[in-house]
Amino acid sequence: MFDFYSSRRSFLRQSALGIGPAALLSLLSRDASANDLGQGVISKPHFKPRVKRVIHLCMAGGPSHLETFDDKPTLREMHGKPMPESLTKGQQVAQLQGRELKCFAPQFDFTSFGESGQRICSQFPNIGSVADDLCIIRSMYTDQINHDPAHTLFNTGSSQAGRPSMGSWLLYGLGQECDNLPGYVVLTSVGKGGQAQPIAARQWHSGFLPSRFQGVQFQATGAPVLYLNRPEGVSMQQQRRLVDTVNQLNRGFDDLVHDPEIATRIGQYEMAFRMQTSVPGLMDLKNESKETMAAYGTEGGDGTYASNCLLARRLLERGVRFVQLYHRAWDHHGGIKRSIEITAKEVDQATAALIKDLKQRGLYDDTLIVFGGEFGRTPMAQGTGRDHHIKGFSMVLGGGAVQGGKSYGTTDDFGYAAAENPVHVRDFHATLLHLFGIDHKRFSYKFQGLDFRLTGVEEAHVVKEIIA
Repeated sequence: MFDFYSSRRSFLRQSALGIGPAALLSLLSRDASANDLGQGVISKPHFKPRVKRVIHLCMAGGPSHLETFDDKPTLREMHGKPMPESLTKGQQVAQLQGRELKCFAPQFDFTSFGESGQRICSQFPNIGSVADDLCIIRSMYTDQINHDPAHTLFNTGSSQAGRPSMGSWLLYGLGQECDNLPGYVVLTSVGKGGQAQPIAARQWHSGFLPSRFQGVQFQATGAPVLYLNRPEGVSMQQQRRLVDTVNQLNRGFDDLVHDPEIATRIGQYEMAFRMQTSVPGLMDLKNESKETMAAYGTEGGDGTYASNCLLARRLLERGVRFVQLYHRAWDHHGGIKRSIEITAKEVDQATAALIKDLKQRGLYDDTLIVFGGEFGRTPMAQGTGRDHHIKGFSMVLGGGAVQGGKSYGTTDDFGYAAAENPVHVRDFHATLLHLFGIDHKRFSYKFQGLDFRLTGVEEAHVVKEIIA
């Protein structure tokens, strides 16, 4: 009778021994992690780096700038009246095309916060409490009016699927600082105050870059990484031997074909093995104080945005370079007043707690915090809500590398279009890379005969006015 398991062990043993002295010498002489993830292609920064890591708080669905960070008294006065045709004629709108366009007032009052007097919606008092640490860009604009392509553009610099995400670009350029966790981690949560638009994994994919640079999604509840636990009855030593044997075979094959995906496979085996020890420690919150948990408003592990914010801080402490938190709650086509009340409570406390926690732990000065969505919402009414809007919206930045208490750029009096100091998504990418010490014009990857950049071939500029 054929013994499959004995034959498999025999095959692995004989294959490993049959690699040969030359291949074995090659194995011993090369870096054990096969193209070490800790090293990026940029050995010397183009500029002095200002930040080491990013936490992107992605408010998925398109938050209304008019109920968050862009106070518009004129729009409030014009409520119910026709929008000026000079602004809207011939312009692209999503679901309001061909309809009568009427002004829709901001649904909440705005308050001046901090010594800087930053104007922030009254529904976000906790974020307002750290207003002097924040730089609010009120003149963002983008090209894509539907959710998925707008997310793709914000993440990859292109609306075409298949391009590397900004987190993947950073890992490719700079490598990663941790060896027992991925350098790029994604967490998602679903809110109760709006339609939760789906999020595709391609938003954190590595595109045409080697796949070892892609983001890794952690589950918000239960086991953070599926299929990571060691099978019952298998010891660590047994698994270590199996991983070593498989990687020897992969390295031997890589010596023949020189396929970068084989190096990725080797690195993933090694990373998964190390994560079996590191991930349980990451998720063990017993050392977090009651005061910290109360500040975030979570007990942890409950799948909420607040829980993910706490986990994000723990990831940053362990050397993860790029953390992305998607909160799917901001698609408010109707009932925006009640929806904002719900969604603000879901994100306001934890966002402010994260900023204060990073400052207390000495992580704030070299971390870039990004808070915003893929586009904004129309100043025109869609019933009791707002439609998608690309010509003007807000984004908030924090961290020691940007000027706190600063407002940059404006939209017009109706909040319709970026008017003063417009900032395109590509400008944000150029600024992001600059803060990491990278010149976006000198950072590219050759694919199918073309040199690709995160900022593409279109004009993009660094927003130096917001840099501290």
